[in-house]
Amino acid sequence: MLVTGVPYRHPGLLAKIVTTLDVLSGGRARLGIGASWYEREQAGLGVPVVPVAERFERLEETLQICKQMWSDDNGPYQGRHYQLAETLCEPAPLSRPHPPILVGGGGERKTLRLAARYGDACNVFGTGPADVARKLDVLRSHCEAEATDPDRITKTVLAVAPVLADVDGFLAAAAECAALGVTEIAVMPDRHPVEFTEQLAERVVPRLAEIG
Repeated sequence: MLVTGVPYRHPGLLAKIVTTLDVLSGGRARLGIGASWYEREQAGLGVPVVPVAERFERLEETLQICKQMWSDDNGPYQGRHYQLAETLCEPAPLSRPHPPILVGGGGERKTLRLAARYGDACNVFGTGPADVARKLDVLRSHCEAEATDPDRITKTVLAVAPVLADVDGFLAAAAECAALGVTEIAVMPDRHPVEFTEQLAERVVPRLAEIG
């Protein structure tokens, strides 16, 4: 999973889940999280659908809780939406200082601000290199406002166009994104997962490796 929507899991349990995964994987877990958007899925699963503004409030509190649980501070957390009597997380994650936090979404006023403030990585929609460049410029401006180094944030992109429908176009866009500092591109299957993976390995990955 690239990111989980913040309403799906209580933040205290989410921190424990990611910690368990980090321990079991030998320190290879990453927390990807966003405000959530797919209301049909939430309604279908019985997850309460709350206003967008509240989702972002809950997202920021969740980020604060996870970072506190992955620190030496085991004390309480009192937020508007979440209250924890203790933020104890044992066993601790193997990753140091904690599992990397990826904030997903390209919202320029809120999401990218939260990525600058709390994230170790960001993920934006790859609608085109020009759009990615603009989003990363906004991220840099938020980093300046937060007095944090934008280079510490890993830049990743979610390719929204079908990769196999235009491999040359995808590779050209990937090269431009790499020049912008993007180091990871996530893709979505447009056919049976096995066929998609095989085609990706044969037609895309070898050429993508040449980009670096």
